Amino acid sequence: MRIAPFARLPRPLRWGARVLTGLLAVAILLAAAVTWTVRRSFPQADGELRLPGLSAPVTVVRDGYGIPQIYADDPKDLFMAQGYVHAQDRFWEMDFRRKTTAGRLSELFGATTLEVDKVVRTLGWRRTAEREVALLDAPTRQAFTDYAAGVNAWMASHRGFAEKSLEYAVLKLTNGAYEPEPWTPADSLAWLKAMAWDLRSNLDAELERALDSSVLPEERVRQLFPAYPFDRHRPIVTAGAVRDGAFDPAATAARGTAAPADAGTARALAGAARTLAALPSPFGSGGSDRAGIGSNSWVVSGAHTATGRPLLANDPHLGPRIPSIWYQAGLHCRVRSAACPYDVVGYTFSGMPGVVIGHNARVAWGFTNLGPDVADVYVERTRGDSYESKGRWVPMETRTEQIKVAGRTPETLTVRATAHGPIVSGVLGQAGEALAGAAARAGERPGAVTGGKAPAGGHDVEIALRWTALDPGGTANALLKLDTASNFEEFRKAASAFEAPAQNMIYADIDGNIGYQAPGRIPVRAKGDGIWPSKGWTGEEEWTGFIPFDELPKSYNPPEGYIATANNAAIGPGYDRFLTSDWAYGYRSQRIADRLARALAGGGKVTAATMADIQMDSSNTMAPVLVPYLRKAGARVPEARLLDGWDHTQRRDSAPAAYFNAVWRQLLQRTFDDELPEEGHAGGGDRWYEVVRGLLERPADPWWDDVRTKDRTEGRDEILAAAMTGAAKELRERLGDTPEDWRWGDLHTLELTHETFGTSGIGPVEWLFNRGPLRLGGGQDAVDATGWDAVAGYEVDWVPSMRMIVDLADLDRSRWVNLTGASGHAFHPNYHDQAELWGNGGTTPMRQTERAVRADAAGTLTLTP
Repeated sequence: MRIAPFARLPRPLRWGARVLTGLLAVAILLAAAVTWTVRRSFPQADGELRLPGLSAPVTVVRDGYGIPQIYADDPKDLFMAQGYVHAQDRFWEMDFRRKTTAGRLSELFGATTLEVDKVVRTLGWRRTAEREVALLDAPTRQAFTDYAAGVNAWMASHRGFAEKSLEYAVLKLTNGAYEPEPWTPADSLAWLKAMAWDLRSNLDAELERALDSSVLPEERVRQLFPAYPFDRHRPIVTAGAVRDGAFDPAATAARGTAAPADAGTARALAGAARTLAALPSPFGSGGSDRAGIGSNSWVVSGAHTATGRPLLANDPHLGPRIPSIWYQAGLHCRVRSAACPYDVVGYTFSGMPGVVIGHNARVAWGFTNLGPDVADVYVERTRGDSYESKGRWVPMETRTEQIKVAGRTPETLTVRATAHGPIVSGVLGQAGEALAGAAARAGERPGAVTGGKAPAGGHDVEIALRWTALDPGGTANALLKLDTASNFEEFRKAASAFEAPAQNMIYADIDGNIGYQAPGRIPVRAKGDGIWPSKGWTGEEEWTGFIPFDELPKSYNPPEGYIATANNAAIGPGYDRFLTSDWAYGYRSQRIADRLARALAGGGKVTAATMADIQMDSSNTMAPVLVPYLRKAGARVPEARLLDGWDHTQRRDSAPAAYFNAVWRQLLQRTFDDELPEEGHAGGGDRWYEVVRGLLERPADPWWDDVRTKDRTEGRDEILAAAMTGAAKELRERLGDTPEDWRWGDLHTLELTHETFGTSGIGPVEWLFNRGPLRLGGGQDAVDATGWDAVAGYEVDWVPSMRMIVDLADLDRSRWVNLTGASGHAFHPNYHDQAELWGNGGTTPMRQTERAVRADAAGTLTLTP
């Protein structure tokens, strides 16, 4: 006899059991639907797929981390396959990027991103990219065209929301009408504008300098921007100046001088600074303290390595996010020839063909940000859509932009530009409210400014931005030339096309040579150095040209046997061209140089393990300077004992590191927050190391005094003791009452946040896409540069976005790691499978030869015509 499942239960329990069973069934169905939705977009990594447009089959071999190595017979098939594979793993990221760079985010997210779109449209990133298509040389243009064809082939075979990625399924809940359009070469090129924006030289420092000058006298502002310490921290190129590629030790630099900004100008630039911080940050830098953070790269010649061939290391420092900014890949011609010269492995950007950083069969290269002064703010006299230029009133260039907004009618934006660039007063924050101050600095009557409505017979004052990346350029041509360079001269030829953003480029080859080249489109000014806003109407402060490539710093096989770059000064003070006055201050680069010199002392040799150990060096190079003062001033602070015998390293399990960094934060806040404007706060980078270093020698300097305490005047030791006491109180509240149990990694955590939905404010949505936290060591301006902002807290906001060590003796022994993983699909096994490895300082093999690639294969896909 058949018995009903719940027949023997009491009646109330039977009903409850049936309801529970029904809910369980619904839950199972929902889980199945969610699983189907999530997995539907996962890429096929084995078997065969048809890719229309190929001329012959292409093989894609993936390792266990999902990293693809692509093999083809000609460049057309190679780049088409790269576009297809990028779209397989990262199409949402690619689509989001092109909407960002085109000022079209509001088509996705509605009015919440409208102000951001207005700024991007005003700057004209996409318009510039469209003009750059015509400047591509024939092979590069073809590569971008073939790449786009591969992306579009993937789009044609993945039409549904769920087939593309989970992000589109979430977007459908609020914007079901959205449909991505076909990919174009301009979509790829626009990414270079975003790259240049995020690495935009010293514009932030110029804004901060102006902000500080609104509340402080000039001499005190200058204390906050000390000169580069050439006596303690070596530049990249250690000889004198460069002239036609040769050094001229007798050359001297003639620098312009500039007056500080008045309060009005500084308030205008404060508005600009607020908007810059709020702009979308394709490299993840938005909202964080940019000062002092950069990247590391160094190279050691074969004469000083255990193998007799060079070793090259690179770890660019960028804002953290998931998926990582980088995508690892290999591009290989099955038979390398002049017609198909590619055999390159490295880090790519999804959305662009080629490899950006990596190595081919003969040479390797890496980047750090050079950071030259390539952007100036101009104060303009205007009357409606006209502006004054050398005594004449001339019409502005104007255009109308229509911004589509999901869920509402389109928005119309009128963009106006002078010969210097777009008028940004109306979109860069609250700049308009302070134009009277800008006019006063420029010698104008404050009454002449009426917030955009010039009085009869008078004129208004507005602000224009001159920036090299707004001029069409040929940077894209450099990338594929790098991928095929076989010697230093070919490397330099590729570098000569790398216009924006200007980078420090290091080099090594299998013959044992090493080198360095600074490229970039760096302006020459008729007057001054662009530190403060310039008078646009006089014609006296114009750009007169750009530094010739052959006059930019370079080095080839220097006598030291190594080259270290970490955003430090590119060359010594004898150089007779102006690059910038706002370098990083050399704390990271000098630590790298010191570690290398120590390894080479007495005829020692550097190994790949040495390079990896240096990449994870967590030493706080400010600690040896500050700790003796702290121990003296804090003799009565019990927690000061943590600093006794501390080796100044910042491992994640270190109690002294936790305490020292808490003291540093308290010290900056107590010393500077009482006088600096909100936008000009002390973030804690290596510039502040240099500022505090100078103040420690002046115990009665006015900076030590807290102006909020009217009844007394504080000095150095009082502030140091207060910082130590305050730090101890803070950490007892956060980490417990046993100082020996405090851990730096419990404060210094990294959340891997999705760039779009990761900050939605909707818990379940954020759970879908975000990962972490990771407990990290390192710190701001350690070589292991896990940055944090002393104002915001200890959480990590800058990271080594990848790490790479290239062994030119055996390229298959090279090592690499990405911040997250190859996949952009949440819940895919390769979504964040490298994150823990990265956090622990580990790496994975970076294979070059087909034999080694196939030995590591976890999946092999054949793309057929």
